Amino acid sequence: MTIRHRTVDTTPRLNSLLLGSTNPDRLRAWYAEAFGVEADRWGFVELGPTGVMADPRDDVAEASAEPGRVILNLDVPDAKAAVERIEKAGTTWVVPLEEREPGWFATFTDPDGNYVQVIQMKPEMEREMLAEMRRDFTPTHPFVGFAVDDIPAAQAFYRDTLGLDVSDQNGMLAIWLSPAESVLVYPKPGHVPAQHTILNVPVDDIDDAVDSLTEAGVEVIRYDGFGQDERGIARGDEGPPIAWFTDPAGNILSVLQLQ
Repeated sequence: MTIRHRTVDTTPRLNSLLLGSTNPDRLRAWYAEAFGVEADRWGFVELGPTGVMADPRDDVAEASAEPGRVILNLDVPDAKAAVERIEKAGTTWVVPLEEREPGWFATFTDPDGNYVQVIQMKPEMEREMLAEMRRDFTPTHPFVGFAVDDIPAAQAFYRDTLGLDVSDQNGMLAIWLSPAESVLVYPKPGHVPAQHTILNVPVDDIDDAVDSLTEAGVEVIRYDGFGQDERGIARGDEGPPIAWFTDPAGNILSVLQLQ
């Protein structure tokens, strides 16, 4: 039997921005310092889905002749903090940080004179944009889902206890893993939970995450032979620190610290 799924979207996607430079080492070091990220061995500075690569060129000037022609827009959670960090890295401000109707904006130059802009959208504008995007969202790739026996209880748990981005989808739920990826949660009478982990949630600090879950009344599952500590966290050499628990429907979940 051949399983046919919806045709994959073949629209090209912008995966990086290449900045031609006479001094690429200086340029990539500045981006790394200004935004607190490290360039990889290829010189690629990852800035969300689209990163920046400084490339040596002998057909460009030392400084950008028309810096307003291409402007790098970077979303940041805290524009004021971003501006302070950028100032420490060194820059020239084209437009200092200012509040506009949709949010806070600041435009500045990198060492080659290219324009870069940081943007912090206001929460109400972000919600409006997300809601509009989700109304038009149609998956083009296979996606996963799982069942629960109580949608309101699941929504409260995943949204309030776990702090995930959850939206109501015609009597079902969507747990948003990214702006374009979600997990479907659907109601099923007589639901019987699976005996395996259905969702893994990466966290920055697993001790803090488990403590927060415990304080919220969530009980960590203990398995024989996993060497879990007093918090219920398994810390083996074969994988990242991990702890398991269940949602209100009995589905098994985990939090794990990948780095």
